Amino acid sequence: MNVDSHRFRHHYIRSPSDSYEPVQHIDPAMRETLEAVADGELSVAAAEARLSGYATTPSGRFDAAREHRRGIPEGILAEGKTPVEVLDLAEAAVDTTGRALVTRADETHCEAIEAAFTSTAATVSVDDRAGTITVTGETFDQPSLDAEVCIITGGTSDYPVAGEAAAVVEAVGADCTVIQDIGVANIDRLFDQLDEIRAADVVIAVAGREAALPTVVAGQVDSPVIGVPVSTGYGHGGDGEAALGGLLQSCTALSVVNVDAGFTAGSQAALIARAVDEAAESR
Repeated sequence: MNVDSHRFRHHYIRSPSDSYEPVQHIDPAMRETLEAVADGELSVAAAEARLSGYATTPSGRFDAAREHRRGIPEGILAEGKTPVEVLDLAEAAVDTTGRALVTRADETHCEAIEAAFTSTAATVSVDDRAGTITVTGETFDQPSLDAEVCIITGGTSDYPVAGEAAAVVEAVGADCTVIQDIGVANIDRLFDQLDEIRAADVVIAVAGREAALPTVVAGQVDSPVIGVPVSTGYGHGGDGEAALGGLLQSCTALSVVNVDAGFTAGSQAALIARAVDEAAESR
């Protein structure tokens, strides 16, 4: 090393007792991560996952930056995965983001997750009918949005899809109301609930068969309506095809997601809810 390079390096070396002014342009999420590591609240591996954007596990890669980047948390699809694979990803989610959201889970997935987190301070919430599992770490700070989402179903059989949507909406912190069994076969059931539906900032309407419910509701409210066709019918088009076709041809203004796509509908509603909250804060 020559003298000049030695002097250059020495000029920038400070003792541990010296203080540094915070870098003004640093990403707040990065600063929060570094402070958590310094305080012993976050492992180096978890911090690396946050900063790189994803955590690599033996069972796949968890998108640890999804909520920061997209505004909604990544959902861990349990369908097609073994209980061990789902557990690996759920543990990575809790380690890196403070919570995990699992969808399309069956009894074996639920048992594996509940058994693994029993001895921890995390809270496990299971919705058997919707097939959703939410694991919340002890230090997780649950967000809260000033926005109302109303989820309605044509029949009680449509709840599994509605419940999946509700899990996403609740994850982002919006207020969520689920109203079941108000299909148009007896339209008085719908009209009895219209005041509550109209009070929502966004409506998710879940229906099977010909899926008339979202169309009727979209003609009665001034909030965005997201129609979700469901495969709860039978016979010709009963796998959700007739419901999807009906919604795509709706004569009212509404948005449509794929058949049984509760997670997608919940995500869209969550993004609208975030926009409503941000607009309220800016007033």
